[in-house]
Amino acid sequence: MNKKKIINDPVYGFISIPSELVYDVISHPYFQRLRYIKQLGMTHLVYPGALHTRFHHALGAMHLMSLAINLLKSKGHTITHGEEEAAILAILLHDIGHGPFSHALEHSLVTGIRHEDISAKLMDNLNIHFDGRLSHAIEIFNGTYHKKFLHQLISGQLDLDRMDYLNRDSFFTGVSEGVISSDRIIKMFNVYEDNLVIEEKGIYSIEKFLIARRLMYWQVYLHKTVISGEMILVKLLERAKELSAKGMDLFASPSLNHFLKNDINEANFFAQHKNLEHFTNLDDQDIYAAVKVWAEHPDKILSTLCKMLTSRNLYRVEMGNEKVGDDRLHFLQDAAVNLLEIKPEEARYFVFTDSIQNRAYNAGVDNIKILMKNNNIVDIAKASDLSNLESLQKTVEKYILCYPRGI
Repeated sequence: MNKKKIINDPVYGFISIPSELVYDVISHPYFQRLRYIKQLGMTHLVYPGALHTRFHHALGAMHLMSLAINLLKSKGHTITHGEEEAAILAILLHDIGHGPFSHALEHSLVTGIRHEDISAKLMDNLNIHFDGRLSHAIEIFNGTYHKKFLHQLISGQLDLDRMDYLNRDSFFTGVSEGVISSDRIIKMFNVYEDNLVIEEKGIYSIEKFLIARRLMYWQVYLHKTVISGEMILVKLLERAKELSAKGMDLFASPSLNHFLKNDINEANFFAQHKNLEHFTNLDDQDIYAAVKVWAEHPDKILSTLCKMLTSRNLYRVEMGNEKVGDDRLHFLQDAAVNLLEIKPEEARYFVFTDSIQNRAYNAGVDNIKILMKNNNIVDIAKASDLSNLESLQKTVEKYILCYPRGI
C-alpha cells in the first residue's frame, strides 16, 4: 500500500505525508479523533466559517515543519533523516491531548489537568504501540533532545504551531489581520549556537507576526461573544456534573457519563487507564448531542443554559479594565432571580465575573533572537524600531461580567 499520500489543504495547497510511520500515526484513532474537535471551539458563533478542526491544524503544522527542516538543511545545518521524521512527528502530535472545546472541558469535567500533560501521556502510549519508534519525537517534544532548536520549532515564541494557527484561523474566520507571511519567516530561519534565530532581514515579518497575534486574540480568540459561548458551556457542564453527583441520570455517551459521574482531577486522572480511554473517546459530538437533549431536561438551570446555547441567546458580556463592584453584581443577581424565577443560590450560573489575559510576546521565555549581519544576537524587542513592540510584552488583563439578556 502506498502511504506517501498527498493532501489538498485549503491554506497551503498540496501537502505531502513524508513517510510510512507518519501515515500510520495519522491513521491511529487517537489522531483521527481530532477530525471531530473544532480548532476554535465556540468561535463559529461569531465567525460562521470557523469550523476547521484540530486535525487540519496538525497537518498544517507538519507541513511547515517539513519546509523549515529543508530550509535549515539548505543553510548547511546537519539534520539527519531520523531527526527530520522525529521533528515532524513531534509537531504532528503536539495537540493530541486536546479534548472537545478544550478549555471548557478543562474547567468543568476534568479539573487541573493541562492538555499538554495528556498529549505527553498519549504520545507515550503511541510509542508503545509503534514499538519505540516515537522515542526521538518524544525527546524533541519534551525539549530533552540535544539539538535544542528542534524543540524551539515546536514550542517557542515563534514556533510553527503559532505560525499555522494564525494563518489558518485567519483564513477560516475571514479576519485578515491575522495573516502572516509564514513562507518569508521560515526562509529567514537559521541556527546559531544551537538556538533558532531569525536573520536580520526578517525583522519586519516578525513584527507583523507579533502584532497579528495580538490582534487575533482580541478580535477572535477573546471576542466577547466567543467568551460568552464558552462560559455557557462551562456553566452547563458544571450543572450537569452537579446533578450527576446527586445521583441524577443524565443522557450522555458512556465516555461523557464517566466524567460527569466521577470526580476526576490532576491527582487521579492518570492513576487509572480507563480515564484516558474515556477521554480519547470524547469529541465535540458527545457534548453537542447531550446539550440538545438536556435542553428539555426537567432541571430548570440545566435546560435554560442549554436552550441559551442552542438558540444562540448568549450571556451579555461587559469587558473593562476595572473589576465590577459588588453592588452592581448583587443587583444583577437579584434581577436574574426575578427574571428566570430561580433560587438566589442558583443565580451564580447566570451572573458572574471572570478575567482574561492577553500577552503577545513573553520576553524572557525563549526570546525571539535576531541574528544581525555582524553575527551579534539581539532580542527582537531591542532590534525592532517599532515603538509599540515593547508594549506587546505587557500582559493586558481585562475583567468580564456575564449576565442574561433581558435584565
